[in-house]
Amino acid sequence: MHSIHSKILGRIYGHGRGWVFTQKDFSDLGSRQAIDVSLHRLCRGEKIRCICRGIYGYPEYSEFLGKYISPDFGMVSDAISRKYGWRTCPNGETALNILGMSTQLPAKIVYLSDGPTKNFKIGNQVISFKNTSLRDLQIKNRMSAIVVQALKSLGAEHIEKEIIGKFRKRLKGTDKKKLLKESKYLADWIYEAIKKICDGDENG
Repeated sequence: MHSIHSKILGRIYGHGRGWVFTQKDFSDLGSRQAIDVSLHRLCRGEKIRCICRGIYGYPEYSEFLGKYISPDFGMVSDAISRKYGWRTCPNGETALNILGMSTQLPAKIVYLSDGPTKNFKIGNQVISFKNTSLRDLQIKNRMSAIVVQALKSLGAEHIEKEIIGKFRKRLKGTDKKKLLKESKYLADWIYEAIKKICDGDENG
């Protein structure tokens, strides 16, 4: 038991503060019962915290605020996806928020999923997983999926030079290569917008 406990703690420390995880993330280390005992023990010792049932976090401490800060909702959604084996991607409003193109946190953070529609309450925030067709989940790269959903949310009529520039600034070179490769079979207007985002053409 001590060996499993040490390995679990080492993995948590290895990922660093802010990591969100579930029992599934340690399933290779021992039995479910042994892992659950260790996680509960770490919670009691305040080394980790329970975010919601079955979801845990290694909290980040803010010296400025003088307290532990709320978990990153993207990390939470990733942990939930891993736990249930769902394929997910953020919906339009959530995608725009992740990219920093919308500063207002949505009342409900929504992810499209190939699993059942289900809500999770995290403090005062709700993360909702909405069942959708596999067509909406065809983009495998996470950043590519975020960009595509953000473009869909904005609509073809709002894809102007300024918007193209904002997307371009938020993507690394490797992100652009993957995005261009994965978007060839999407709607024409989305692919054309993505080409402008990725080619560096300042004329947008």
